[in-house]
Amino acid sequence: MNGILALQGGGPFAANDDLDRRLISAAGANRAIVLPTADAYEHPERLVAAAMVWGERLDVEVEALMVMRRSEAMDRGVVEVIHGARAVYLVGDQPLHLRSVLKNTPLWEAITQVLADGGVVAATGGSAAAMCDPMVDPRGGAFTLGLGLAIGLALVTEAETWSADRLHRTLKLANTPLVELPSGAALVRTDSGWERVGNVTVHGDLP
Repeated sequence: MNGILALQGGGPFAANDDLDRRLISAAGANRAIVLPTADAYEHPERLVAAAMVWGERLDVEVEALMVMRRSEAMDRGVVEVIHGARAVYLVGDQPLHLRSVLKNTPLWEAITQVLADGGVVAATGGSAAAMCDPMVDPRGGAFTLGLGLAIGLALVTEAETWSADRLHRTLKLANTPLVELPSGAALVRTDSGWERVGNVTVHGDLP
């Protein structure tokens, strides 16, 4: 991997401006592709509106890619939007839907190629959880298959919203390192390894 993978705990386009500026600068990006796929049934247009305001603050052009269904992730025109991109942001809080739309599709291959080409792929909240394999299942805190950009690592995103009992149950089930990421915190992976940003709690050793 030559690029940067950023896993943010929550607060898309609101809680990580300083980190986002650094990521975009490091990738040499002047445009960010935003996929609100994981909020397909939860007003994705609200995330797009927040992204546009964020783009104005960071002086970066924002292009929303409204991929809500798996058939759209197969579309050649959609995939072409990603080709050559230097920054891709995945946002929304339904990781199971994101996985079902993207896994083993040409669009997902294009997103992973952004990393291979030295760009940045950032994901926030439930979308960040989906980047990992295993992935925490939001329905009960157990583990399931994720998209696998980060292997051997699972995330508890928006960790400030989890009860102690729910977190305890998930920790008991974990057979892989588990990371608590509250909103405003992040894990950033480069070829040099993992960087912790903000209030990150790691149970186990990062791969």
